Amino acid sequence: MAGSDPEGRGPVRYGPPAPDMGLPVLPSLAAVVAAAADEASTGPPGGGPTLREAACGYWWRRGLRSRPGEVIAASGAQTLLFALLGAYDGDVLMPRPCPAWWTPQVRLLGRPAYHVPVPAECGGVPDPFALLETVRRVRVEGGRPRLLLLSVADDPTATVAPPEIVREACEAAVGEGLHIISDETWRDTVHEPHETVLVSPAEMCPEDVTVMSDLTGALTPSSWPVAVARFPQGERGAARRARTLDILTALGAVVPAPVAAAAAHALDEPPEVTDRATNAAALHARVAAAVHHLVLEAGAVSRPPQAGRHLYADLGPLRGRLAELGVGDSMELEDHMTDRLGMPVPGGHRFGDELGALHVRLDTAPFLGAGAAERIEALASPAPLELPQVAEALRRLGTVFDNLR
Repeated sequence: MAGSDPEGRGPVRYGPPAPDMGLPVLPSLAAVVAAAADEASTGPPGGGPTLREAACGYWWRRGLRSRPGEVIAASGAQTLLFALLGAYDGDVLMPRPCPAWWTPQVRLLGRPAYHVPVPAECGGVPDPFALLETVRRVRVEGGRPRLLLLSVADDPTATVAPPEIVREACEAAVGEGLHIISDETWRDTVHEPHETVLVSPAEMCPEDVTVMSDLTGALTPSSWPVAVARFPQGERGAARRARTLDILTALGAVVPAPVAAAAAHALDEPPEVTDRATNAAALHARVAAAVHHLVLEAGAVSRPPQAGRHLYADLGPLRGRLAELGVGDSMELEDHMTDRLGMPVPGGHRFGDELGALHVRLDTAPFLGAGAAERIEALASPAPLELPQVAEALRRLGTVFDNLR
């Protein structure tokens, strides 16, 4: 992650990557890649039939009926989102905060991006009333709001939006003529899957929602970029899929054959893949809960993490002590925390928050250990927080927060 510019203090052009699983590649996935390594040809733009059929099966098991002709695959979430945005004209709305890579995709297309505040309960989904106000204000100013990006399981806030808030936001968006792109990358990293209700907007507004998912959220390593999208049924969905496919073809955004084979295998969800995903989610949940406790103990604010491998903290209550240390905005806070923790701690400005807000995202993977052996040990341990490498990383975080009181 590039550091903040100490002189220009200008806009951040390159955001941090999504939180990584922090675990070695699953042997079964590595074997699939190795078996396909001699494949000389590339798959077709949009993904071959095996990969798209596997994506359909994945969504069917989650209550979203899909057919291969309604699905597209691309070499990474950024590329896929760029193509999706290009297929839908008009201005784009998104929650504040939002994933660091969303806004750059909109700006690359020369589109205005409008951030809408999130409700108190969660991130990832705009407050319905604020959404309506923003849409009407944009229209008065001559804009053309046409798209809403949201994520029910969110990076950066690590929250899962309650179904009633998702419904209200979706009804408000559809009522104003917006199409919804639902990023569901983190839906399989929910910390308490038996207690947390996650509902896709596509279940509520099937004709007005395109679903996308970066498989590196839970199923594949981040070094193997592949993402899939599911379009609504009917003529409008088919037309938008065709336009998206045209853009992916022009970009040459084809999933390499070995990665496509591994992605299809992961989407089929054999036991070793689902076991790894479940165990990894449980491990990161325990670490995130411990980090959350230290954040609150220091007097900072954070919503309880419910999904993903991270949490989002507001250090505003510690502003006085931070000012004594020369920290007055999120760029300076990012540099301060990164230097003292020895790991990237991106500031809230990277996620669309105001520069003056003292927000940071704390990723949990660095707390698992320095190498593959330590991280596998944490995955297998019944008490990972008691392992020396995990306990030491948490102690270091506690010391940093103690110095901010």
